[in-house]
Amino acid sequence: MVNGALPRPAQSVTWFVPGRIEVLGKHTDYAGGRSLLAAANRGITFKARRNGEQVVRVTSDATEGVAELPLETQIDGFGGGHWAGYAAAVVTRLVKNFGDQVVGADIEMSTDLPLASGMSSSSAMVVGLARCLMDLSGIESEDLFRRNVGSPEEMAAYLACIENGMSFKELEGHRGVGTFGGSEDHTAMLCGEADALVQYSFCPVRREDVVPFPADHSFVIAVSGVLAEKTGAALELYNRTSRTVSDILSLWNEHTGRQDLFLADAVASSPEAADQLRELVEEGSYQQARLEQFLLESYELVPQAAAALAEGDLDSFGEVVDMSQKWTDEALGNQVPETRSLAASARRLGAVAASAFGAGFGGSVWALVPTEQVDSFTEAWREAYLSEFPEVAERVSFVTTRPGGRLRRLELDLG
Repeated sequence: MVNGALPRPAQSVTWFVPGRIEVLGKHTDYAGGRSLLAAANRGITFKARRNGEQVVRVTSDATEGVAELPLETQIDGFGGGHWAGYAAAVVTRLVKNFGDQVVGADIEMSTDLPLASGMSSSSAMVVGLARCLMDLSGIESEDLFRRNVGSPEEMAAYLACIENGMSFKELEGHRGVGTFGGSEDHTAMLCGEADALVQYSFCPVRREDVVPFPADHSFVIAVSGVLAEKTGAALELYNRTSRTVSDILSLWNEHTGRQDLFLADAVASSPEAADQLRELVEEGSYQQARLEQFLLESYELVPQAAAALAEGDLDSFGEVVDMSQKWTDEALGNQVPETRSLAASARRLGAVAASAFGAGFGGSVWALVPTEQVDSFTEAWREAYLSEFPEVAERVSFVTTRPGGRLRRLELDLG
């Protein structure tokens, strides 16, 4: 689909899947809002080979052990935040949708993407494992697949549904991994552009703009050392942000008699809809804060940031990003002291812009910096951070990246 259906199932294949940088668009995708995204030039490499057995074995250089996943629609034993839960979601969903077409495989993962950092290593795992199994199994040649997935954007939406458990057109939903996320991560990985940011709206996935990235600037990513796990202990907090959107939408549909599926559909229903939504939520409640953050981020800040960057107005870009960071902290409520400090200190040290990104509750902060200043900036940023949070010294890391383009098939053996 991304590279065209193969003429026959592969014997072995290697894919590279980039990490995702959410420049702006915090928790907007699953509500049908918009995001400004980049695919990093770091990611996960997947080497896969058919094994002739009814099992998928997955290993990773980032963790010990082998995940052995039978080709079944029910796989137990990987709960509680185990990394292989994502692999199990891929296997069970593909078997659910494509049955005996799915073949067993041995898959080795190697990564230079910080795990549980906010750069979406979990979604990269879903994307890479699915792409490998699709190539080895010939799934993209199946009529069922071709009827339902006809573009990189639709592929991204389907892979997101593998992760969140929802149905996609005729492709029936299954368990997923227990999060109620959207398709922003998968879209960045499948549709990102080298040396550019991409602006997308969601539900359905629609490209709105491609914004050239400044040639003389780079992203410095600070991995806070506070793990941004979307499973285990942080799951309830993560899901509150999405569940509240569903609650607001239920109030709207009950009040209006409409049957809108996404908050963005409600907003688009009339010029007065945003104000009508405001009247439905309780003053001072988390619902009110969540609604205002969504409206501001999706309809004002993302387009303003894209326009400023396209015009080369980096000062205005930085001001818009500051506003997004303020609202994600005070209204969305998914920041921790470490990410809050990193964003503020990056700006004090001269970054053009800086923002936390990803699911929140830990993870990473990006800073936009002139490339020639990356080394000195990174050292000063690290020193400022560790002076305030010395306890994370063994877990913190800093990486430099630019938009590196979408996922790609590196090797292919058709036998």
